[in-house]
Amino acid sequence: MPRTRSRVRSRYAPDRGLTARMTTTMFLIGLLYVVFVGVLIVLLRGSWPVVLLVAGALFVGQFWFSDKIAVLGMGAREVSREEAPGLHGTVDRICALADMPKPKVAIADSDVPNAFATGRGEKTALVCVTTGLLRRLEPEELEGVLAHEMSHVAHRDVAVMTIASFLGVLAGMMTRVALYSGLGRSRDSNAAAVMILVPVVSGIVYVMSFLLTRVLSRYRELAADRAAALLTGRPSALASALTKVSGEMARIPTNDLRKAEPYNAFWFAPAFSSEVSLSRLISSHPTLEQRLDQLARISARLGEA
Repeated sequence: MPRTRSRVRSRYAPDRGLTARMTTTMFLIGLLYVVFVGVLIVLLRGSWPVVLLVAGALFVGQFWFSDKIAVLGMGAREVSREEAPGLHGTVDRICALADMPKPKVAIADSDVPNAFATGRGEKTALVCVTTGLLRRLEPEELEGVLAHEMSHVAHRDVAVMTIASFLGVLAGMMTRVALYSGLGRSRDSNAAAVMILVPVVSGIVYVMSFLLTRVLSRYRELAADRAAALLTGRPSALASALTKVSGEMARIPTNDLRKAEPYNAFWFAPAFSSEVSLSRLISSHPTLEQRLDQLARISARLGEA
């Protein structure tokens, strides 16, 4: 019997606490966007139609093509059931458990042990694992990782994060336009003042948007961990996969990690930088300790052996 279009929810368990925090973060990002566009319209006066047109074009471009660009950048290749029967079988089991359509299945030829999901919705969804992940994980660990990634698909996380990150892209673009525009050297004092204010406002908005988006990303990773653990009933398998993947990162050549690091927001676990940074503030993922602590609590609640 064909699946009806009226179903909009999978069997992934909701988390009201995380959902409330994510909703609050999205509201703040949206409010920041409205204020930013309003300030640009006031400052640029007669140029406001251009501002709205550019903002709209950027949003459409990022929404429709960011996932495709990410897939190409990561070197993902869609595989058939004949090419990867075990991987397809695991995805089929998760789809049956979650009562959701099957996404496309892909493999990326990389020794970095990781996985990601992309696509604006169920029809365009793709789940990808690296060859490095397939070599290192046991079947139940792989199932936990894929359940995590398919939670992102079920909850349309790629679309949510694309929308959330758009403000930073717009702010960055406006900063560059203002800095390199010839109007900044205009003899008109008003025009010169505007061209000074625009990059300042844009820079502030970019930083605020970046930090809020990272907070949202961390919430969504915790939500995906929780949903995957409850769906499979084996939080310890997901915890084992997280521990193993994080430990294996230290053995990956630095050049490979640098190639993977720009796509951290997509990965199951980030490709850690060798450089010291304010990781908790700017990281797209919660710390390993936070993720393992949450999974341990879920395991205790489920009475998992």
